[in-house]
This record gives sequence, C-alpha cells and structure tokens, in this order.
Amino acid sequence: MADSGSAERGRGGFGRGRGRGDRRGRRGDRRGRRGKESESEKWVPVTKLGRLVNAGLIRSIEEVYLFSLPIKEYQIVDTFLPSLKDEVMKIMPVQKQTRAGQRTRFKAFVVIGDHNGHVGLGVKCSKEVATAIRGAIILAKLSVIPVRRGYWGTVLGDPHTVPAKVTGKCGSSVVRLVPAPRGTGIVAAPVPKKLLQLAGISDCYTQSKGSTRTLGNFVKATFMAISHTYSFLTPDLWAPTVFSPSPYQQHSDLLAKTTKKVY
Repeated sequence: MADSGSAERGRGGFGRGRGRGDRRGRRGDRRGRRGKESESEKWVPVTKLGRLVNAGLIRSIEEVYLFSLPIKEYQIVDTFLPSLKDEVMKIMPVQKQTRAGQRTRFKAFVVIGDHNGHVGLGVKCSKEVATAIRGAIILAKLSVIPVRRGYWGTVLGDPHTVPAKVTGKCGSSVVRLVPAPRGTGIVAAPVPKKLLQLAGISDCYTQSKGSTRTLGNFVKATFMAISHTYSFLTPDLWAPTVFSPSPYQQHSDLLAKTTKKVY
C-alpha cells in the first residue's frame, strides 16, 4: 500500500503540472479582474444632474446649491471637490436579537471636508467594517453642505469663524457654536473640533449639553449646528436677487436626448 502510494506520488498523483497550471490560471484571472475593474471605474451618470456635470455644463457645486438640486451620485461631489479628506470618527458594534441568537453588525461614523467651506457626515451599518466605512464615505459625500464663515469684530483678511451663534440638537446632545476672535483656535471637545477643522473654521468657542458621551448624537448635533449657518439672512445678503432658470431648463435639449443602455 505504501509502495503504491509512493509510486502514485512519483507519477505525480496530485498532478505537479496541473498545480502549476492552476496557479497560472489564477494569475490570469486576477489580471482579467483588474482590467474589468478599470473598465467599471468609468462613471456613467444615471441622473439629470449627473449628465449635466459629466458634460461640463455645470462648473461648480455652488450652482447645485443655488437651485437646491438633490445629489444622488457621489461622483458629482468627486468631480467638484477632489481634495476632500475623510476621517473615521467611530466604529461601534450593534446587535439585533433574532431567533437564532444575536446578529452583530458594525456601524461607522465618517466625516469628510476640504478645509475650505464644505463638510459632510455619513453613517453606515454593515456586516463588515470595511464595507461600513466605504458606505459611510459615500453617504458623507452625498450629504456635503456649504459652510458659511464670518468675522469676529473687524472685517480683515479671510473669514475665520462662524458668522453668528448657532445651535444644533440631536437626541439629548445640544451643541452651540459661538464666534471667537482671530487666533483663539477651536475651543471644543475632540469630536466637534475635528468636524470644525474639516469645515475650514479656525476660531470658534463651543458649548455642549446633554449626553455628549454618545458620539453619534454629538457629531450629528455639531453637523446640524454648522448647517444652520446658511439658514438666516444678514444685511450683506439683502442685495436684490436676480432670478435665472435652473440648469434643467437651460439644458433641456441635452436632457431630452435618450442615451443607449450598455449592457
């Protein structure tokens, strides 16, 4: 039995040549997959806004904000804001009781910003950590908002702080942002400090109340407070508004053309 086993091994019972061939085949598959991935990376827009952006007819994200157009594709934000940086704030396990026991998933909180007046927050839950982070980054890009900045005292240099006192609330967490003199820095806890830095605010006082240990609600309250900076009118915005047609009306001829679906 042993002799026959050794003879089989000598003849290559498990197939030496076949083993090498399998490896080569796998390498070939990998190369093929890379080629397919590079092809799939090409963005094919499916929304009206995406088609206009891809055609170069909308040149800045401010035009999108001006007409309150909903952003449904994260590639639009990548086109206008290529310098966005992301920061994972927290990854926490969440559980659901099922008939078979407990089902554990991971919840990721991600903040993105360009340090120049744009910031976004994304929350995603998934079975794997990497998938949750990837989904949270995409949701953060879809929720990017403009941040209004102002001055404390004399209007000199670039805007450096929030224009007025603003408040945000989520759950029991309440965050209040107060303008600060130039050179003060961001006087805040680590969570709102990172969000304000990514938003491009360099000087700010903060006040917080409630259960700030709950990081999810704490960062959402800060994000809500930042979003309120454009929710009120000040005398410098009292100029007469010149109404213009929306991009959908201006470029209706292009949008009326039907494109062939590529399967």
